[in-house]
Amino acid sequence: MVRLRDLPETDQKHLLAKECPPFESQPWVTGPPLSERRVALITTAGLQRAGEESFNFTDTSYRVIPNDGDANNLLMSHTSVNFDRTGFQQDINVVFPIDRLRELEANGTIGSIAKFHYAFMGAGSHPHDYEKTAREVAGFLKQDNVDAVFLTPV
Repeated sequence: MVRLRDLPETDQKHLLAKECPPFESQPWVTGPPLSERRVALITTAGLQRAGEESFNFTDTSYRVIPNDGDANNLLMSHTSVNFDRTGFQQDINVVFPIDRLRELEANGTIGSIAKFHYAFMGAGSHPHDYEKTAREVAGFLKQDNVDAVFLTPV
């Protein structure tokens, strides 16, 4: 990971200007035992399936990644100059640990895997800019009976 002081001044200012507001309430809830949970992945690695539109720097949209799809067909359009893509190129699980999740399902550690997972591009926007699409994705997760999400922030 690059140190802030080693970044160009414009990148430093951009990162330091990001808001990180506290929650006004405590929205966390206790879920069922892990062995009964339905789990989805959400990443900010800017992943999309081959043929889909790439993310741009201030993009707050998301891409849907079907669970039954081939993870090797995922592309990364993350725009951060600070992100080393070597790990992603060697093993998708670095940013999208779908194989590890499948192993956890197979050995009974988790109950099941969601039908769909979601990718955002996390480099260029402020957290509040994602509220509309985050609420939309939350609705899809509820429809799929997801009660746990594994976040991979990039």
